[in-house]
Amino acid sequence: METDAALKKKVISFLPYLDERTSRLYLASEAISLGRGGKQKISKLAGVSRVRIDKGIEELAMEAVPQLTGNHKIRKEGGGRKPVEDIQEGLMEALETIVNPYTRGDPMHPLLWTSKSLRKIEAALKNKGFIVSYVTIADLLKSLGYSLQANRKTDEGGSVADRDAQFEHINSAVLSFIGHGEPVISVDCKKKELIGNYKNTGQEWELKNDAPQVKVYDFIDPELGKAIPYGVYDMKQNQGWVSVGISSDTAEFAVNTIRTWWGQMGKEQYPGASKLLITADGGGSNSSRSRLWKKELQTFATETGIEIHVCHFPPGTSKWNKIEHRLFAYISKNWRAKPLISLEVVVNLISNTTTEKGLKVNAKADVKQYEKGKKVTNEEMDKINLAKDSFRGDWNYLIKP
Repeated sequence: METDAALKKKVISFLPYLDERTSRLYLASEAISLGRGGKQKISKLAGVSRVRIDKGIEELAMEAVPQLTGNHKIRKEGGGRKPVEDIQEGLMEALETIVNPYTRGDPMHPLLWTSKSLRKIEAALKNKGFIVSYVTIADLLKSLGYSLQANRKTDEGGSVADRDAQFEHINSAVLSFIGHGEPVISVDCKKKELIGNYKNTGQEWELKNDAPQVKVYDFIDPELGKAIPYGVYDMKQNQGWVSVGISSDTAEFAVNTIRTWWGQMGKEQYPGASKLLITADGGGSNSSRSRLWKKELQTFATETGIEIHVCHFPPGTSKWNKIEHRLFAYISKNWRAKPLISLEVVVNLISNTTTEKGLKVNAKADVKQYEKGKKVTNEEMDKINLAKDSFRGDWNYLIKP
């Protein structure tokens, strides 16, 4: 029995030499020979609709297949019905809005919330006035970059009170800030990386048997140490800033990265800004419970004269933070299979990260030594001009200059 790869190779090699009718009959015959599931397999391998294969099967089942005559015309290439997305204007936009109202590519919608079955999407599109089958919807979703995804184990905690309400609160705040032309950033620290000739996950094209040689054991190099990338992602501009530290991921380091972003990128993009919204995880250097984080933000607010609004994600929901899938994911793709042999290499690989949707990233090494374990006294906390939000003030608060 032929393997899928062999069958695909045969089908693809035959089709260019066949006209529309004979290719339909050929694909139908292959589907019939495969038995149960044959139509689906041939449809996938050949990249054609099952409707086309069904029609071929019907023709083969006829007692006498109509013969070509001098008056019988085979459609020229490009003939036939136009793609459904060309006929129904606005279909693709409506589809992406339905399947994902908080779209990845739209900075106005910062969160990803829903998933729907193909038949439910079909019904929703019908309510909007579009006529399209669930089979075609699957093809359209693939063309938009969607695929079926399984659940991933990322939530390490139990159910958190006000979890969904906090998501809605963050979403409303983001939309309000962007709508008024004020900056909104997502911040976080990426996974620390060993600097040196160590294996980096992923694969890249290289000459056969000429893969880069790296160390067998990943013991930290005492001289090179680790790279600590802390990032800032501007939701509206689709731009990122990453400071690559070499000491510790502290609140002081985190806020200094925000300060550097503002001086290098933010101030130019938002010259009239009066306030800044920061969305951050609830733990780590930007923890909602960190006194030093709040103290450093107070210093930043006083320096710039702008109000700092902060919204933290609930525990166990860090993967919903925009920076994770809009910046860090692409940095990881860009440096896959490349040994991070020096701090300069890390910075350059981050700086050269781009996407088809226009992501721009700047990066710089931060060689300052940040002290771990700094304490903030009650007297220092009392001096912070902090106002808690009426809803979950432990997660949502404002720091004024």
